[in-house]
Amino acid sequence: MKIFSLALLTLLLAALWIGSQGLSFRSPYSKCCYKKMFIRQKIPAFLIRSYQKTPSHCSRKAVLVELLKGKKFCVDPEESWFHQYQQQQESTSIST
Repeated sequence: MKIFSLALLTLLLAALWIGSQGLSFRSPYSKCCYKKMFIRQKIPAFLIRSYQKTPSHCSRKAVLVELLKGKKFCVDPEESWFHQYQQQQESTSIST
């Protein structure tokens, strides 16, 4: 009975440790965008919370756009509407 309890406790502690370390086990490629993940339609500027370029190790150049409600979309950084959005953000940050 003691061995069973010890084994059960060990498994429980291992599960808790793995859960707390979960972020370190995730692939760095989870921040990459793949062909089917891109959207082509324009996202209204007032819906965008933030954006960031994907890391250089990703196979496709992209921008990960986060909306106010937390949804994330991949956008081609060469899209004309996104260029306009970036210019608008840069001019706003310079004037403030």
